[in-house]
Amino acid sequence: MADTPLDLTLDAAELTAQLVDLPSESGNEKPLADAVEAALRALPHLAVDRYGNNVVARTNLGRAERVVLAGHIDTVPIAGNVPSRLDENGVLWGCGTCDMKSGVAVQLRIAATVPEPNRDLTFVFYDNEEVAAHLNGLKHVSEVHPEWLQGDFAVLLEPSDGQVEGGCQGTLRVLLRTKGERAHSARSWMGSNAIHAASPILAALAAYEPRYPVIDGLEYREGLNAVGISGGVAGNVIPDECVVTVNFRYAPDRTEEEAIEHVREVFADCGVDEFVIDDHSGAALPGLSHPAAVAFIEAVGGTPQPKYGWTDVSRFSGLGVPAVNYGPGNPHLAHKRDERVETAKILAGEQRLRDWLTA
Repeated sequence: MADTPLDLTLDAAELTAQLVDLPSESGNEKPLADAVEAALRALPHLAVDRYGNNVVARTNLGRAERVVLAGHIDTVPIAGNVPSRLDENGVLWGCGTCDMKSGVAVQLRIAATVPEPNRDLTFVFYDNEEVAAHLNGLKHVSEVHPEWLQGDFAVLLEPSDGQVEGGCQGTLRVLLRTKGERAHSARSWMGSNAIHAASPILAALAAYEPRYPVIDGLEYREGLNAVGISGGVAGNVIPDECVVTVNFRYAPDRTEEEAIEHVREVFADCGVDEFVIDDHSGAALPGLSHPAAVAFIEAVGGTPQPKYGWTDVSRFSGLGVPAVNYGPGNPHLAHKRDERVETAKILAGEQRLRDWLTA
């Protein structure tokens, strides 16, 4: 049993506060996973499974359509912003309020209070989303138990400020290494400076013009940027190696292979000695024309927006399940020390999902 039981009779805003006060930094999600599992196993209308610190619960009512509601239970490192705090304006402050314990609270409330939805439901709570892709709990579940994630449509309750966000960008991180020859800096002509050799890479980045493609009526913005540079041996040594770390955020009309090839082309004439793929997660097309997506958008209202960033809608897309992002948090507040969420938007998001699933 979980040491800190979750109270699913609380409204979604109060439940968000309880979740925030149960820390779950990436890699340390077990106490919260235990609490989620215990709370869901107490609901007789759900079948519950667990793999690692990933919990999946399902209704089995024989409905014509199955919808997946998914969210990660981990947060970025706490920055002096736990426990949670509710201010006089109805704003809840704390680590994970926005990204994405408010969305997880909405999932839990729907699981607890909609025992006979008009569509069969699968609830997925997974770990390690905020860290390297190979650690991602949804990835692990999709590889070992893909049948747990099957459905006709998925809603990822990532922060979207209460707006439907279609698809997601792909993210590719590449290490560009230049090599030289060490020498004493007093006799620099006897060596070859690897940091200097990286200048064409930086010039190519400065000159790069990103695309803004329109897909399903949504404009996606690409970006190719240096996010790190390392080199140097000592204050009197000509360096023999320099590494520029580059991140490419690309639109969902590119495949993973096309994204890699594009980055190779950009730096083809820049004297790169080694091109190493450090991390890569593919993009996802919006899929807004799917009938389930159309019905969802009609139910929750608003104008769909593109997703600037990568989310696990990409994994659902890879499983053949069209997916959107829809959560109460403002994505611009994610990961900040002053992370916060409006409680009114948590309650509104819960009600809209409830209306959609009970109409």
